[in-house]
Amino acid sequence: MTLYYNQQGQGPDIVLVHGWGMHGGIWGDLPAYLAAGYRVTTLDLPGHGRSRALPGPYDLATLADVVAGQVAAPATWIGWSLGGMVALSVAARHGVHVHKLVLVGATPRFVQESDWPHAMKPEVLAQFALELGADFRATLQRFLSLQVGVDAAGRVLLRTLRSEMFRHGGPAASALAAGLAILRDADLRPALARITCPVQIIQGACDRLTPMAAAEYLAAHLPHACLARVEHAGHAPFLSHPQAFRELLSDFL
Repeated sequence: MTLYYNQQGQGPDIVLVHGWGMHGGIWGDLPAYLAAGYRVTTLDLPGHGRSRALPGPYDLATLADVVAGQVAAPATWIGWSLGGMVALSVAARHGVHVHKLVLVGATPRFVQESDWPHAMKPEVLAQFALELGADFRATLQRFLSLQVGVDAAGRVLLRTLRSEMFRHGGPAASALAAGLAILRDADLRPALARITCPVQIIQGACDRLTPMAAAEYLAAHLPHACLARVEHAGHAPFLSHPQAFRELLSDFL
C-alpha cells in the first residue's frame, strides 16, 4: 500500500507521524522549518487525510509495517500521540529504519490497567468508541478539546486543530475505529528495552491525554532516552509552544 506523503528539503531524513484522527498537515510549518537542513517526509496514516484506508482490520504491528515501508533510508522519526506509538513500534520491529526517535505526547500504553495507572480510564475510551458511530465529527471535536488548555490560548489552538482535522475531508470510519482499538489494546512496555537508538521525549507539563508519569516511564525504560518537559504546554507542544519545541528538537538533532 502506498500512503500519501509530502517531501521537502535535502539532507538526512526525518519522518513525521501524526496522531489519531489527524493528518500530516497538523505539523503546521514545522516541516518547512526542518527542511532547511533535512529531507522531511510528512505522512498521512492509512484512512487519514489523503491516504486510503487499509482494506481490512489492522493492529499496531500492521500499521508500523505499512508506515516503515514508505521510508527507505534510516531516518529520525518524530511521532506524536498515536504517531508516537507507531514510531516506537517501527523502532522495535524495524530498527534499521530508525536512526533517532523523537516522541511527543507519547506513551507505551494509552489506557489504564492494574499495573499501569498513568493513562486514560478504559471506560472513557470505550465511550469515545460508542459515540464515534453516532456522530463522529462531534466525537472527534470532543477528543480535540482534551488536547488543549482551557485558557484563551487553548481555545485558539482548539480552533486550529478543528480546522485542520477536516481540511481533506473526514478520516475513514474504519481507520478511526482501528486507531481506537490500537489505543485500547497496544502495550509497548515489553518492547522498550529493544529500542537502542537515541530517543528524545518531549512532554507537555499540562498534557491531559498522556500524563507526565508515562513520559517518565519511557525515559526510565528506553536505554538511551532523555526527557524534556515543556511548561504550560498540553498534548501538542509543537503547536502551542513552537519556539521551545524547536529549540529542543534542534538540540537533539
